[in-house]
Amino acid sequence: MRIRMSVLGSAVALAAGALAPVQIASAASAAAAPSYDWVALGDSYTAGVIPAAGEVFEFPRDGCERTDQSYPQVIDRELGPAVDLLNVSCGAATIDDITFRAQQPIGRHLPPFSEDPDYPFPSVPPQSAAVNSDTDVITIGVGGNTLGFADILLHCLQRDSGSEGKGTPCRDDLADTVTGRLDRVSRDYSGMLATLHERAEQAKVVTVGYPAVIPQDTAKCRDGDWEQFGSITPGDLDWLRDDVLEPLNTVIKRTAGEYGDAFVDLYSSSRNHSVCDSDKWVEGIFAKFPNEVAFVHPNTKGHANAARKVSTAVRSALGIG
Repeated sequence: MRIRMSVLGSAVALAAGALAPVQIASAASAAAAPSYDWVALGDSYTAGVIPAAGEVFEFPRDGCERTDQSYPQVIDRELGPAVDLLNVSCGAATIDDITFRAQQPIGRHLPPFSEDPDYPFPSVPPQSAAVNSDTDVITIGVGGNTLGFADILLHCLQRDSGSEGKGTPCRDDLADTVTGRLDRVSRDYSGMLATLHERAEQAKVVTVGYPAVIPQDTAKCRDGDWEQFGSITPGDLDWLRDDVLEPLNTVIKRTAGEYGDAFVDLYSSSRNHSVCDSDKWVEGIFAKFPNEVAFVHPNTKGHANAARKVSTAVRSALGIG
């Protein structure tokens, strides 16, 4: 009996010795694959917002309308445990709402087109508050609301009504304001990047531009089609594309370059997928007239394209395959 117990004890000791290296190897493997802290900042083109960009997944709603098919959420599912995502993007956010100002979200309250029964919503903190010294990578998609694109679009819809697709009434009213609007974007964007770099000195920053929403050939756009641009004339659409939206991307790219930050170009890859193209990645004034307001926002296809481009940039920033 004493001999058998001795043999059994030896066997247990041998088994324990054999398991130890395996356990150590497993622990080492886990340590070798850290989870990087990623904070996603931005406006509705990041958050998703419209039903055509998926379902709102946060309840109770905070009014920011982050959807499950928005590009941060798509990338988060793709990268899995490699990243720990904190998505604080919010519909209608301006650059100041990211940098320093608490924002009152609007949900899907877009009068005169739609009313949100839960509006008004409580304020949410400035998005930059989510960034700290532990943050490894920051993605940012913002600038359109600081430019006032939604207000310009609404003005064009009203001003061009009854024009029968002729002339450039909206450009005639607003062209003189565009330089000042772009200058403000540049100043605010620079201040935002300075704040983010101060809050997270070691973080990699990835800025994200806007996709193409207006085709090069505006003859594709049908006058009075509310699933496209409604009453906005081809001439005003040309102006919006060439003098407003494309320069907005230029300002974002240039400002990001001044800080050595990456810029993700969504415009080039989406040129043939505008609001007026058959395979659209951006919805028009309505996604489904007259019940589903979209007010020119990316759908799931647009977010899938953004996810491909932004994922590549995030992987590069973090050095992961």
